[in-house]
Amino acid sequence: MISFGKSAGKANLPVLFLVPVLMFGFGYLMVPIYNVFCDLTGLNGKTGTISVAEAANLTINEDRLVKVEFSGSLNQYAPWDFGPKVSSMMVHPGKQYKTSFLATNKLSKQLVGQAVPSVSPGRAAKHFNKSECFCFTAQTFEGGETLDMPLVFIVDPDLPADVDTVTLSYTFFDVTDSQVN
Repeated sequence: MISFGKSAGKANLPVLFLVPVLMFGFGYLMVPIYNVFCDLTGLNGKTGTISVAEAANLTINEDRLVKVEFSGSLNQYAPWDFGPKVSSMMVHPGKQYKTSFLATNKLSKQLVGQAVPSVSPGRAAKHFNKSECFCFTAQTFEGGETLDMPLVFIVDPDLPADVDTVTLSYTFFDVTDSQVN
């Protein structure tokens, strides 16, 4: 039986303060937890980055070929045409490759777009390294403008042997309203 007398109210007082503190703490920790989750799974573009100097030190595995597939999508109502120039490439791990994506602003006004990458399978994400990517910065488009946006990448030679296909997907978002003018 629940009692709402004076003594019962005093016992519940610390719980009433503890619950909101715990809820705030959980909410605060969600960002670091999400980042760890993305690092492990490759979601939300948590791929590796590599410098030109680091890339030069990798050993190219000429005996292995990995298929890298590219895809592009738009968030709902995005006013662009967006996609990869090529749908796939066969690459040697450790060797640097270059490709690009094309995006066209379909409106007559200036827009700013941002691409968010994702790699699958998730365990391949930490082995897919970009040294140059349009996803690193927001892209400004004049009305009707088409941009050829470069991507320079290397598949790490330590990619697990049973992974023979890696898919790099980008979702392109309209971030015009979030940019400071």
